[in-house]
Amino acid sequence: MLGFLFRRRPAPAGAPAELIEAIHHVPRETAPVAAEMLKRLNDGAALADGEAKELARHVDPEVRRALAGRGDVRPELLYFLAADTAPEVRREIAANRQTPRQADLVLARDVDAEVRCELARKIARLVPELPPEARERVGDQALEILELLARDQLPRVRAILSEELKHATRVPHAIVRRLALDVERIVAAPIAEYSPLLSDDDLLEIIKGGVAIDAVARRAAVSERVADAVVASANVPAVAALLGNNNAQLREDTLDAIIDQAGEVQVLHAPLAQRPDLSLRAIKRIAGFVGAALVATLAARNRLDAETAAELTRAVRARIDTAPAEPEIDDAEARAEAAHRAGMIDDDWIDEVMDTGDMTLLRHGLARNAGIGVETVVRILGARSPKAVVALAWKAGLAMRTAMRLQLRVAHIPPTALINARDGTDYPMSEQDMAWQIEYFAT
Repeated sequence: MLGFLFRRRPAPAGAPAELIEAIHHVPRETAPVAAEMLKRLNDGAALADGEAKELARHVDPEVRRALAGRGDVRPELLYFLAADTAPEVRREIAANRQTPRQADLVLARDVDAEVRCELARKIARLVPELPPEARERVGDQALEILELLARDQLPRVRAILSEELKHATRVPHAIVRRLALDVERIVAAPIAEYSPLLSDDDLLEIIKGGVAIDAVARRAAVSERVADAVVASANVPAVAALLGNNNAQLREDTLDAIIDQAGEVQVLHAPLAQRPDLSLRAIKRIAGFVGAALVATLAARNRLDAETAAELTRAVRARIDTAPAEPEIDDAEARAEAAHRAGMIDDDWIDEVMDTGDMTLLRHGLARNAGIGVETVVRILGARSPKAVVALAWKAGLAMRTAMRLQLRVAHIPPTALINARDGTDYPMSEQDMAWQIEYFAT
């Protein structure tokens, strides 16, 4: 009665002849009741060889999925299931450590993103664990799969590899370097911050790329050469991370360069004050622009004697007492207007303002370029809607890469919820959809 339901699914390309014979000559008898089979499969009940072959062609994909997740199924059956029509079955095959590498190679090109994500988790954990004898036998195929996944078009697949491989010491340097230089921060940052396989030359290349500079600055060890490059990048969050890293080797000249710029960059005040073992000269320079509370931190962190600490506190109080009163009206709107008239509000300008942390100026700049009210910009950024932020960047004439940074750094959208660029650079939404988003938040 149910024989017509058993459609003949082709085995994967290159499947052994005996596999095709084994699968396609399973008797087409009435399928066992799915619920009973699922219970047996999930309970780990032993399966006869012929029974497993029959279940591989069962009409219910849940039965095939349960079979695909077991560790006692013959490799040729797992290979066959790698071409199953149901993506949930292929996901189980991708996650199954017993799946032969030939099947994994097929799955590395699967159209279903979740299949490739499951495979990325498995392969990234498997490759570093391979003993020398296994490397000779299956290592080449496993590395080929790893390389395919490292070039996957979906950032989430590459991000899974990066997260799994960030501490690995027994993976090819070329793959680690590729991930560290990825254009997507969620891919590049874990490797850039933690991988022991990256050389200083690799780290300098990452800094040059500008995607994960702050991750480099947080590494367990940062050489003077790399620290100099971080400071030269003028990336404020990265410089702040470098100052907060007690294992970063900072030359006196490099620290002086930071102090030279830090007076007007408030986000650097606390990291500077909290850095231990500063010279007395550096302490006095920093005390010249930080507040009284941070001067106390300077004194405590650097074990200043009571007399020197009191002298610094008196100097700060005198500076505050003689400082001109702050203007009551923020001139951010006027500065944004001047920048717009000069044609300065572009992707680089937005990046620079984000680095300074001047969110008021950023909001006015976006509003002026987009030709909308600053209140609309505030509503869009506050809503934490990735679609709305992308639409705002588009309306302001910015590149999609900038839209991605605005999502992360200003709207604080989680990496897993980001809207990424299409083909690496293009806006993925239609102009009609983006215009609707702007109109919605403007009303």
